[in-house]
Formats: sequence, structure tokens, C-alpha cells
Amino acid sequence: MMAHVAKALEVTRKITVPEAQTARAAAFLITMAEGSNLHLERLRTRPQDFDPDVRDRLLAGALLPAGWVETAQKFRRVYHDEMLKLFEEVDIILAPATPMRAPKLGQKTAMFGGVEMPVRPNMGIFTQPISFIGLPVAVAPIWIEGHKLPLGVQVIAAPWREDFALRVARQLEKTGTANAPVARGFADA
Repeated sequence: MMAHVAKALEVTRKITVPEAQTARAAAFLITMAEGSNLHLERLRTRPQDFDPDVRDRLLAGALLPAGWVETAQKFRRVYHDEMLKLFEEVDIILAPATPMRAPKLGQKTAMFGGVEMPVRPNMGIFTQPISFIGLPVAVAPIWIEGHKLPLGVQVIAAPWREDFALRVARQLEKTGTANAPVARGFADA
């Protein structure tokens, strides 16, 4: 999929996002801690209002050691600065948005890198390292012939350069690389 997008945009340069796996782990810790803190009172008084899987993750977030969260917060600042350095060389970073097409309703697991893993906590594997540092992103649906569902590509820009991300997403649409489902005839699929 990424080769298809790169060809449509005539992109030839490849870059590596530094420490993306560590960034995902840090984002996961911070999200769990902040989410549990936000919902803690409702978890205490109305636990039945939460989906059981969500409730369990929020409760686990409430039990995280403060030192882990503090370390993740410190890493977030370092990672943010490293990502900004990439924008000294490029205007946009293209990356997958999800590791798979949309899962089927009720699907609990999927193969990720040859390993069967839970779907829910792994769908953000590519977006978490970007979103937790607040970079602007446009996600475009990329249709590959023979598939009913698209894959998404993240068009990532430097802070305050949403215009770049939107311009590239629009270019993907103009070339026919990115289309909404209705435009592709999948409105009732």
C-alpha cells in the first residue's frame, strides 16, 4: 500500500521514524493513566456502564506505577523533539494508519506480524506514536483493487502545517488513489 501511495505522489525518499516502538509504549501508558483518571469516579460508581474490556483497561490504567507514567512523559518530550528534526528535511511523512483492514464485527484477534494478537489494543500501532505528540494528521482511505475495504495512510505534517497534510490528502484524491466508499460504489457493501 505504501508503495502505491508513494508512486501516486512521486515520492522516492524513505525515512525512519526514530524509536516508534518506544513511542507507542509510552503513548499506551500515558493514555491508560489519563483515561483511567478521567473516568475513575464513574468506574467507582457505575462500572456496569462500561464495556467489560474497556472497564478492565481503565482499571489497569488506574493501577500503573506513577514512575512509569513519569518516564513515559519525559520520553514524550524527547520523542517530540526528534520528530520535529525530521521536518527539517521533509514537509510530510507518510505512514500506514492501521496494521490491517477493518476487522469484522465481534472479531477479537488478528494476525499482526505473524503473531495472533488482540485487535482492539493493536489497531493504533501506527497512529499512537504520532498522536501522542500532537502532530497534525490527515488520514486518506487507499483502495487496492480486489478489496472491499480500504487501508488508511497517515499524512503527517509539522506543527501548524495542517495545510500540507490536507494538500497531500487532496492530491491523493485527485489521482484517484484515495476515494470515499460512495465514490467507489461500496455505499451498500
